[in-house]
Amino acid sequence: MRREFKKKSRVLLIDDNYDHLSGIRELLNLEGTFDVVGIATNITVGLNLIKKYQPDIVLLDMNMPEKDGLQGIIEIGKLGLGTKVLALSGYDDADLIFRAMKIGAKGYVLKTMASAQLIYAIEEVLNGKIYLPLALSSRFFEYFQQSFREENERKSSESEEENLLDALTQREEEVLELLTQGITYKGVAGKLFISETTVKTHVNNIFQKLQVNDRTQAVLYAINNGFLTKNKIAV
Repeated sequence: MRREFKKKSRVLLIDDNYDHLSGIRELLNLEGTFDVVGIATNITVGLNLIKKYQPDIVLLDMNMPEKDGLQGIIEIGKLGLGTKVLALSGYDDADLIFRAMKIGAKGYVLKTMASAQLIYAIEEVLNGKIYLPLALSSRFFEYFQQSFREENERKSSESEEENLLDALTQREEEVLELLTQGITYKGVAGKLFISETTVKTHVNNIFQKLQVNDRTQAVLYAINNGFLTKNKIAV
């Protein structure tokens, strides 16, 4: 009877702690289903080994000298080899986890986790899944939700600012356009065929709607929020 042998997954290790590297290499070799094709103690050497051996997965320490692990994830992705990255760290830093996963890491594990958990994490990532230990998952999603809320609040704030210009009437936009050209109230009155008193009324309304106190602030607000590119008024 012909016996089929499962192809070993090619693994590359990058960590500036050589003792830790050696320990993981020995663990994976004993497992029998992995082929550790190379180890490196810095990102530059690791990238060269990745190009040479094209591993299925890289176990990458996040706290590296010279180039850190985040930069390493980016540069591994740029190689376009489809190599998966499992981030390793001694810290359960929610911000670091979020950034690592956001730029392409397929999993994040702590160096203190049990050997069996590390093997499981590698297998999960190799099978196309995302891996985060339960203790880190809750922190990651809490941080993700907080970041999502902050981003929505920022966008909402920006939308409110944009809507301030939208609140202007057509005549107020005409007045504001002329003010941005440095024209005096008297000059605005002459160009729009209205009284100077009416111009001042429009200007006061503009100040209130844009939440500014004087002409200079109104003009700066208009310029900074793209008013001039949206309103081309013939004078």
